[in-house]
Order: sequence, then C-alpha cells, then structure tokens
Amino acid sequence: MSSGTLPVSRRRVVGALATVAALAGTAIAAPRRRNREARMWDCIVVGAGAFGSWTAWHLQRSGRRVLLIDAWGPAHARASSGGETRLIRTEYGGDPLYTRWAWESLAEWRALSARHEDPLFHPVGALYFFAQDTGDIDRSVALQRHMGIPVEKLAPPELARRWPQVDFAGVAVGMLQPTMGVLMARRAVQRLVGDFVQAGGTYRQLAVEAPRAGQGTLDALAAAGGETLRAGEYVFCCGPWMPKVFPEVVGARIVPSRQEVYFFAPPAGDARFDGAHLPAWVDAGSADLHYGFPDIESRGFKIAIDRRGPAIDPDAADRRISDQGLAGVRAYLARRFPGLADRPLAESRVCAYENSDNRDLLIDRHPDWRNAWIVGGGSGHGFKHGPAVGRHAAGLVLGTGAAEPRFALAAHHAHEAPPA
Repeated sequence: MSSGTLPVSRRRVVGALATVAALAGTAIAAPRRRNREARMWDCIVVGAGAFGSWTAWHLQRSGRRVLLIDAWGPAHARASSGGETRLIRTEYGGDPLYTRWAWESLAEWRALSARHEDPLFHPVGALYFFAQDTGDIDRSVALQRHMGIPVEKLAPPELARRWPQVDFAGVAVGMLQPTMGVLMARRAVQRLVGDFVQAGGTYRQLAVEAPRAGQGTLDALAAAGGETLRAGEYVFCCGPWMPKVFPEVVGARIVPSRQEVYFFAPPAGDARFDGAHLPAWVDAGSADLHYGFPDIESRGFKIAIDRRGPAIDPDAADRRISDQGLAGVRAYLARRFPGLADRPLAESRVCAYENSDNRDLLIDRHPDWRNAWIVGGGSGHGFKHGPAVGRHAAGLVLGTGAAEPRFALAAHHAHEAPPA
C-alpha cells in the first residue's frame, strides 16, 4: 500500500457494490415491455432526489408496491439533491412546523447513516450569527428548547473565544445547535434508494414524458421507447424540472434559480477549518445570507449564498461559476474568514434551487387528477426535511394524513427570479 492510499474496509466496498448492483439490477428485474402495457404498480414516484426517495421509502414501508424512477439517476449532478453536502438545522425563526420537521428528520437521517459504515451525517453542529439580538431569536430558542432540541445563545466574547478563526465584527449574538450538522447529500440519497430496493421496492433509470392534461384520473405515464407505466397513484418530485412537467399547473409558482457553490483549500496542515474545530455556519446578518461548512471529508471549506440567483434552465444551463460571484465570495472571506481569503479555489459547483414565491414547500394534489400529487418547492432549504416530506406525502397518498394549507397550490403565486 502506498503512503497516499487510505485503507478501505471490505464491508464498505461490499456495501457500495451492493448498492450499485441494486440500482442497476432493477432495470433487469423489471424488463421493459415496449409498445405494450407494463405491470400495474400501487404507486409510481417520479424523481429520485431527497423528496422522491423518502416518499418512495415511506410508501414501500406501508406495504405498497412502489416504482421509483429518475431520468438520470438518484441525486444526479444537475438535481437539487446532487452535490456533496447539505446543512441540517432547526433554526427557523420560531416557525413550529419547519422546526419540528427538521428535528424529526434528523432522527431518520441519523438512522440511515447508522445503517451504513460510511458516515452520511457529520454532527459538527450548526452556528447562526446575527447582527441584532431580537425577540425573534429568543422565541426561536424557546421553541427549540420546548421541543427538547439542544441550543445555546452565545454573546460575542464567547463566540470569539470558541472560534478565533472567525472574525465576528458586527455580530450581536450567536445561536449554536450542537446536535445539528452536515448531511452527505448525494451519497445519502443513493444509499436510501439502495435500501429501498433491498426492502422490496423497484428503482429504474427511466425518462417519462410530461403527462397530458385531462380530468378525473391519470391513467398512465409514457416512458422512453414506447413503454407504458401504470399505477393507482402517482407522485411527482421533479425538483427544478417541475415547471416543465406541469407548465400550466405549476408554471412560475416554482422558478429554478442559479446558485454558485465554492470550496476553498485551507492551508496545509491547518486544522482550524475542519469539522473538529468549526461548525457549519450561517451568517444571518449578511445581506446575501452567506452560509458554509467546515472542511468535510477533505473537500475544502465550502461557502455559498442563499440569495436567489437568476433563472436557470436545468436542461441547458452552463454550470461554470462566474468571475463576479467568485470575487464577491472572496471579499466576504476577507472580512469574516481572513485566514482563507487568499486560498486557492479547490472546487466549485453551480446548482439549482427550486424556488417558490414564499419559500414554503409545494405539496398538493394535482387539480385535474385525484390520483396524482406534486411535491416540490424546496427553495434551498428542503433537503434536510426529506424524511418528513416523504412521510407527509405518503400520508396524503394513502389517505392517512392531513393536507397542510400553506403547502397548497393556491397558497403559491407566480414570481420571477432576480435578473442576472
């Protein structure tokens, strides 16, 4: 073994191969029936991101025969659920629903991680810092403590003592959620789909046509190669493709936007910016709401902006970062993380938010089909809620859950992304 090679356990290799084989093998186990009707499923879930995979998982656990499909694969590179990392946190400004859903989802993400040897959750904590100490912060802290969520409110001297690598100038107060942290997004979704298949579900990499308008019930989906897919219920979790799939029903209620993500290389041997010495963080006092992650799994220090970017076509967009965006992030680093200001860019990504007008999720029955559901509108904060969203959507499909009015189509309005 060379000095640059890390040992890899047999269990990890076997597990990874089993997942790959499971995802690839389902297409063989469920052969295509061109130009004729396929088997009848209880449920077909379109889209194998966080929302679709967890919805399929919960439906399958209820005893339904579930087919999960995706045109490019679980958490593929252009999907909202693609990429390396996502933040899970319970700071929602005192919003009980999202706070509770994030807390409940954390338990399911941790359980998924525990089933696999390679960690899918890194409990590095989540740190918010604010330019003003307001009553909303106190209400959020009180709500979290009422729910049993560990949370600390920290004054600037304590922030500076704990994390001297951060310049907290202009910060009035911090909020630390020590049990929160970082989810390995792409890998977690792929592991979940593998578990779904091993438990009896079926996954296929398959493109389907946007269903035609009609009334009453959705009868079938037309797949590539002339195959017909039929089910009793359909759930569409198409992320930034949702407006293309349902241009008249969803339309501009969801506007995909272009979001740039940057990874910077810390100095050699400098551990100040790894997960043992720095939590994931959100600068709530920043005009652009900068947020980021410590150096997780040696990918580099990640930083991004939660401000909505310009509109993006998820099929045709050029995924290179902009010089303007990089310069802006470097200026922020010089102010808040000076030890990284001049460090080289190690990696970058352009991803797509699926923004709703009010940042609420969109989970509702299709207005024309009583057996079809639309699940989306993650708006840059949805990934963490995947388990709760899947459970909620499955409950609606099965008739065991109640609809949430704020997620209804009628609660969302057409909007536009900011200009480039």
